[in-house]
Amino acid sequence: MPDTIERTSSRHLVAPEFLEVLEQFPKIDFSAGLEPFRAGFLADAMPPLRPELEAVRCEERFVPGPAGAPDVRILHYVPPEMAAGERPALLNIHGGGYVIGSPEQNDAANRARALKLGCPVFATSYRLAPETPFPGAVEDCYAALCWIHDNAGELGVDPARIAISGESAGGGHAAALTLHARKKGGPAICFQLLDAPMLDDRTCTTADPHSYSGEFTWTPELNRFGWQSLLGMEPGGPDVPDEAVPARAGDLSGLPPAFIIVGALDLFLEEDIEYARRLTRAGVPVELHVVPGAFHGFGLAAGTPQVTQKNELELRALARAMGIDGG
Repeated sequence: MPDTIERTSSRHLVAPEFLEVLEQFPKIDFSAGLEPFRAGFLADAMPPLRPELEAVRCEERFVPGPAGAPDVRILHYVPPEMAAGERPALLNIHGGGYVIGSPEQNDAANRARALKLGCPVFATSYRLAPETPFPGAVEDCYAALCWIHDNAGELGVDPARIAISGESAGGGHAAALTLHARKKGGPAICFQLLDAPMLDDRTCTTADPHSYSGEFTWTPELNRFGWQSLLGMEPGGPDVPDEAVPARAGDLSGLPPAFIIVGALDLFLEEDIEYARRLTRAGVPVELHVVPGAFHGFGLAAGTPQVTQKNELELRALARAMGIDGG
């Protein structure tokens, strides 16, 4: 499979409301190494923190990691005047192609969810590839999930109402976490919110790529690098372990209800639609949204009608799944 795929230009399909953020989106180029991006990926693209979100308290915690591994760093968001008693909780997993990113990049979104849902939100770090290939990252996420569950009483959390969310690679890790928790017989996850999840290494080697997907922000070349870093081998081959790739899992039954949203111009469009289809065939409730004219990372276009609608859809889905009034 060639490294470069000839694609039809899709710029004319980009929704007008997203053109400005597309022009401002940080160019991702790993040719000079990963450290420049790890130092401040997306920092300039993050919207300023709205005053009402500053009322949400954020505490840094370090919780026990997997056996023989470092502690896992978590940001714990607590809304002001949180209702007494057990509340649901959300565990958020950041994106970054499996190789970059940190919990801080979702700071505004996690504060907003804590405030609007009236419940704690936990944003976990995880060890990045290629220094730590699979299964290190998903084991870190599982350690965070277990810590929330095991300390639910102290945290004011209802252990039966823990949901998870993630965008891009974080969505891939979230999907992998549901499979890992099922395999381990670990804490129940009540819901999975997957925002343009990175689910299938075989997208790197498909013989029939989508003509209009993957031109912007996260490209086929970057995707190959991300998967190769996570897997420690070339993606798409027969030796890739099924447990490392959510879309390769043979059995999706018994997984938590899912909300999946992806842009129509996103490289992950077809793999996400296929995963939603397979979940439904396994008896898992799924809500699927395809956003017209949207590329990977379009959520950075804060305040635009489609991003506002996206945020509202996600909040309502979380509230319903977590048993919060108004969901």
